[in-house]
Amino acid sequence: MILLVCAKLKDIYEQGKNFKWERPSRCPRCQSVRVWEHGFVTAYFDGFDGYFFLRRFRCPDCACVIRMKPEGYFKRFHAPIDIIRSCLHHRFVYGKWNPFLGKSRQRHWLLALKRNAMAFFGLGHDLLSAFDRFIEMGKIPVSRGI
Repeated sequence: MILLVCAKLKDIYEQGKNFKWERPSRCPRCQSVRVWEHGFVTAYFDGFDGYFFLRRFRCPDCACVIRMKPEGYFKRFHAPIDIIRSCLHHRFVYGKWNPFLGKSRQRHWLLALKRNAMAFFGLGHDLLSAFDRFIEMGKIPVSRGI
């Protein structure tokens, strides 16, 4: 399970394992108050050369492993949500891919968004509006596994 936390990526990157992660007060699955530290997992984010150490916690009652992650990112995505949306907006407005990110990633996002919008909202739906609606629904608009 992933818990999103309000934290600056720069601080997490610079402090590494010394970054002070706030322990969840309760397990999100079973509401137990016994939540233990469970090591770290590495993750990559756009704009940084190396990897980050993200703290994990474990509930001994239900065996749930909780991974902390900074807000503003989709699950399994290295790019921030606002960057993904701005790249798609750039493509719709200018008809070109954003030159600062790889074209294949941007194509992946666009194709997944088109497929998901067609499946959920049908033909003729504005794709950026669909992007926003998916976020309101708690879904990842550019994921192939929605």
